[in-house]
Amino acid sequence: MSDQSRPYRTAAVIPAAGRGVRLGPGAPKALRALSGTPMLIHAVRAMAASRSVSLVVVVAPADGAPEVKNLLDEHALPERTDYLVVPGGDTRQESVGLGLAALPEDISAVLVHDAARPLVPVDTVDAVIEAVRDGAPAVVPALPLADTVKEVEPGAPGDPEPVLGTPVRARLRAVQTPQGFDRDTLVRAHESVAVDGDGATDDAGMVEQLGAPVVVVPGHEEAFKVTRPLDLVLAEAVLARRRANDGF
Repeated sequence: MSDQSRPYRTAAVIPAAGRGVRLGPGAPKALRALSGTPMLIHAVRAMAASRSVSLVVVVAPADGAPEVKNLLDEHALPERTDYLVVPGGDTRQESVGLGLAALPEDISAVLVHDAARPLVPVDTVDAVIEAVRDGAPAVVPALPLADTVKEVEPGAPGDPEPVLGTPVRARLRAVQTPQGFDRDTLVRAHESVAVDGDGATDDAGMVEQLGAPVVVVPGHEEAFKVTRPLDLVLAEAVLARRRANDGF
């Protein structure tokens, strides 16, 4: 089958093997409840809401893959989308790599999405996929910064830190997920960029190290990352508004 006639299939990889220590003790962050439903389920549904996503791969804690598989089986998910759970690694980079290795050969584009961004709207997901289909090797949704940013010399926690400079805010963006990639480009990045320390936290940054172009599409304010307890409060408020306005 020629490249022109091959079906263009998109898969989403959701690394969910971390514990999320900033949310405090308890279940891993991806399994924390949001309006009674684990954040991971919200994130999977957000990816599956796009009709362009035909497969969602959840990368679970190495010792928790059966639990995550049971969790997916217990919740209503779109029938048009397939789901796969694979054990993850010690770092996010390793986990994404394991998710990539599990993809079937006919996947052309890959989304990598944070399980801790459970409320990303489907329009944002579709915009990322469309940009990849239009030929961009790597695409990230992002928002302009509202705050002035200072570059500092890091010091000990709580100590004053000297300011080194003030970047031009108009050139800065706060990056979100899902990040979208041509599959071959992302695989090559994971094969080429070594896992140092905790590994890469941004797949687009790995593609940048290859010298391949990365483009930005508009992100959305509701695609924020749930990292701290206050973020859970905000996420609950967003869901309450959706239920009131949209019957979500």
